[in-house]
Amino acid sequence: MGIRTTFKKWAAYQQTVRELAALDNRQLSDLGITRTDIQRVARDHARTI
Repeated sequence: MGIRTTFKKWAAYQQTVRELAALDNRQLSDLGITRTDIQRVARDHARTI
């Protein structure tokens, strides 16, 4: 895996964590996730890149 791909995955992870963390618990619940799921969801998303 090249440095560009690694950076893209890291950036996607960070952005996803930021966006999900900005939501309140009700909004997260509407999405079917909890605060403890944020990092896992972000990791899963970054893997798809």
